[in-house]
Amino acid sequence: MGDTETPSSARRFPLGDEQRINWLMLIRSENVGPATFRDLINHFGTAGAALEALPELAKHGGTAAKIRVATRDSAEKELEAAQRAGARFIGMGEPDYPSILRGIANPPPLICIRGDVAPGQRTGVGIVGSRNASITGMKLTGRIAGELGERGQTVISGLARGIDTAAHKASLESGTIAVFAGGIDRPFPEENIPLADEIAAKGGALISEMPMGWKPRNIDFPRRNRLIAGLSLGVLVVEAARRSGSLITARMANETGRMVFAVPGSPLDPRAAGTNHLIKQGATLVTSADDVIDALSPVGGIEPQLPFDAGEEGEDYMPESTTDLTENVRQRIVSALGPTPTDIDDIVRLTAATLGEVQLVLLELDLAGRLERHSSNRVTLLLD
Repeated sequence: MGDTETPSSARRFPLGDEQRINWLMLIRSENVGPATFRDLINHFGTAGAALEALPELAKHGGTAAKIRVATRDSAEKELEAAQRAGARFIGMGEPDYPSILRGIANPPPLICIRGDVAPGQRTGVGIVGSRNASITGMKLTGRIAGELGERGQTVISGLARGIDTAAHKASLESGTIAVFAGGIDRPFPEENIPLADEIAAKGGALISEMPMGWKPRNIDFPRRNRLIAGLSLGVLVVEAARRSGSLITARMANETGRMVFAVPGSPLDPRAAGTNHLIKQGATLVTSADDVIDALSPVGGIEPQLPFDAGEEGEDYMPESTTDLTENVRQRIVSALGPTPTDIDDIVRLTAATLGEVQLVLLELDLAGRLERHSSNRVTLLLD
């Protein structure tokens, strides 16, 4: 690969063994998330070149501490742990990577999958709701999920108690997808470990972007929710309080251009407050699977493009130097940032720097832990 390719022309290839290890090392390194991973690959061309540049980038970003770069040994051990768990890591450019997931703002470069990848290549509907679900809500969820599965839709949820559990159980035979907030070997809650095993055994899939052995924390569930939304053409909320993770999933679905559905409930039931609010805000009211199928039928199947070139790493690629940027240009870009979210295009116009120069400085700040990324291509500088 002598030249990097634009996202619109990015190629898709199976990852080689060495490339898979490099990708895993890069995404597991300190301060490297999906957006930073994308920018690093776009700038340096390969994960191997990006790994070599991380310490220098973080130093230019203003951190005195040495950035933690994941080791080859740790990556190899994680790959072995996944294999022991009956799972494997799939890169964004590989054929088994769910196509629809590439269309979200910051798709995970690598996902760990246990089970059959086929459900992830079919159109799907996310179903989420209250952990403390009512009997009526559970029954309705089971009926809708079962009918959606029978009509060729993959049901996607988060393996939580209540509505999630009902959705998975009703769609076992058609192949359901459970998305984890922790590692693929750490189903949560533990009472649903048998259900997770059954999903994988019956043609469904378990998916996670988190490291093997990772115990889920509260802050990890929104990341999981974005994958549920990203894997779905639409998200159905059955029961949800006004402040709940289910509404976060619905918001993420809306931001990603997915449809949002909600089952109405009694105004006297706090578990219906969130769903009734969604309907007031324009969500499609649902009382049966037909309502979902009818709404989704006009949705097209446009193939999302990769945000970077996923081809094989080439020996002839020469990564860009991190020292070509003058201190004057670097300081001009940093001075343009502040605590208010700023559009990257505005930074380019204000500083008269090139887009590549701005992106390089943002990478430096990001790896130094001084940058926060927001939706719509906006960033803020974290104050010391």
